[in-house]
Amino acid sequence: MPQSMRPRGSLSFNKPPLTLDQLADRLIGRGLEVPDRERADRYLRHIGYYRLSPYAIPFQQGGPDHALREGTSFDDLLDLYVFDRALRSIVMDAIERAEVAVRAALTDHMSTTYDDPFWYVASTHFRDSGKHARFVRIVRDTCEARLRGTPDAGDDGLVHRSALEHYLTTYGSPELPPSWLMGEMLTIGQLASMYRNLKQRADRTAVASSVGLNAPVLESWLTTYVRVRNICAHHGRLWNVGLGVYPAIPTSPTVPWLAGTGSLPDRSKKRLYPVLISLQSVLYTVSPRSSWARRLHDLLDSRPSMNLRGMGIPEEWVEDQFWSKLLP
Repeated sequence: MPQSMRPRGSLSFNKPPLTLDQLADRLIGRGLEVPDRERADRYLRHIGYYRLSPYAIPFQQGGPDHALREGTSFDDLLDLYVFDRALRSIVMDAIERAEVAVRAALTDHMSTTYDDPFWYVASTHFRDSGKHARFVRIVRDTCEARLRGTPDAGDDGLVHRSALEHYLTTYGSPELPPSWLMGEMLTIGQLASMYRNLKQRADRTAVASSVGLNAPVLESWLTTYVRVRNICAHHGRLWNVGLGVYPAIPTSPTVPWLAGTGSLPDRSKKRLYPVLISLQSVLYTVSPRSSWARRLHDLLDSRPSMNLRGMGIPEEWVEDQFWSKLLP
């Protein structure tokens, strides 16, 4: 059931834009130590005050004036920002592997099961015909835009046509490309929506099984990955952000998850930690020799406890067998 829209606020926004110097002065006025003003100005200019300033929140005293704890320096904010950037990079790596694996599983299963490279055009495979019609329209619009655009190939012979352009400029029918080309056109949001809309539970189960999950869990995790991927793609704050959608905790013993009872406290379930666990769970199947867990550990191992708490990660997280068997 669609969620009702929340009411708009009643106030009128009338705050004036501030100069770089004024923004730096605001941070200093809140108690931030800035030993090198020129260096701080440079970072504020190229990162942006409104992207960097949320990293000051964990250092605030908690009052309405946003005053910072004594001794908080500009480098504290910058260090947290750099850590978050590295975290986004690691998370995006795992999401890419999960997304690509689901794309391949979806197109391969449906094409071979129904012996039809163009299965996605038929509304009979989908629960909601309206959503299906809108999706087909998106595919058609993408193809038309590709034909109106500049050809892919360059004069130097090093740039080759994409598979989509090859199909469209080679074949006149069927109008739309086969499933394996269509799959490469999807955003992760469109992929999640198409998966949820598959009519036959057997099809959803087969796709989920290919990545080591069951259908309800994959549907939940894909929904979360859409949100996380969008945060990462727009370089947003990830480590302690409220995602709004969180991965379902699997109850099936066939889905890899934390081994220890109580290893995921209730306070962690609406943090980033279950997302990290879910990504490694998928990697156990799609990339079992991946070094992803070790790289995650290396990033977190040197961080203060504040960072772990912000992500909902227990101090002893590496002791759980789920992680420990992957770490040196």
